[in-house]
This record gives sequence, C-alpha cells and structure tokens, in this order.
Amino acid sequence: MSNLDEKKVQVDALKQIAEQAFSAIAVDYRGTDVPKLTNFRRDAKGQSVHIKIIKNTLAKKALENTKFDSLNEVLTGPTLLAFSLEDYQSAAKLIKDFSANEESFEVKGLSIGEGFLSAQELNSLASLPSKEEAISMILGLLNAPVQKLAGTLNEVPSSFVRALAAYSESKS
Repeated sequence: MSNLDEKKVQVDALKQIAEQAFSAIAVDYRGTDVPKLTNFRRDAKGQSVHIKIIKNTLAKKALENTKFDSLNEVLTGPTLLAFSLEDYQSAAKLIKDFSANEESFEVKGLSIGEGFLSAQELNSLASLPSKEEAISMILGLLNAPVQKLAGTLNEVPSSFVRALAAYSESKS
C-alpha cells in the first residue's frame, strides 16, 4: 500500500468517525507526555470518546463537508481531536477533567454541529447532564407530585384516627 493510499484510508476513517459523532473538540496537546496521553486515551475509550492525532492537512480533508468543518480554522500546530460518540458532552467532560491536572492541554475550539464554539464554551458543554442524568431528573420531577398526593391521601385517615384517639382520651 502506497503512502497516498494510507493517507486516504486515514482520511476516510476520520470522516466516518466525524459523521457518527455528536461533538468534536480540538486540543493543543504540546507538552503533554506520552504516559499521560496513554492514560487519557484509555479513559476516553471507556467513555465512548474517540481520540485521534492526525496531520492537520489530513484532518482538514476528513472534516471537509461534515458538521465539524468549522474546526478547520483551528487546525494548526499539534492537534488532538476528541469526538463524542454517544452524547454531546462526553468529550467535553473528559477534556475538562484532564486539562484541570495537565496545564499544557489547551482547548483550541469545539463544535457540536454546524457552528464553531470557542474554548470558553467547554465548561458550559461539560456541565450539561448526561442522557441518563437528565432522564432521572425528569422522572424525579414527575414522581414528586405523585408522592405528595399519596402523602396527602394518607394523611387524611391518619389525622382522623389521631382526632378519634384524642377524643377518646379526653372522655376517659
């Protein structure tokens, strides 16, 4: 396989990942040592985040005509691309946690679809609840009125019994 064919395979693979992903984040990883990056990749795999370090020219070709082509403007210098494959915030949470401990890890920009978001928007995206957390919050909100109704309905017979007990004690 020639060098050109290998590059085409890399571009096609990255394009497929970009088409499946919900969000993408570009990070400057300059100064981060290899063991830390290896641990970062391991953590990413467990959270359904695809990490790719690829030449910028190949990344630009792969992201061309995808929902993440707005990231092309920040693809300069050493760039790590993180794609969230299950939800919008997985990669943002992972990068936010990792960059808190690793100063050399600098977010260049992110995209959750057609538009480009600055690095400052990472915290907003990372603070969004996951799908499971959002569902549990909604179910909790739906369950609260039912619990209050059950408590209120239970209180009527209880208060009646207490009133009868107090009346019987006052007569004796």
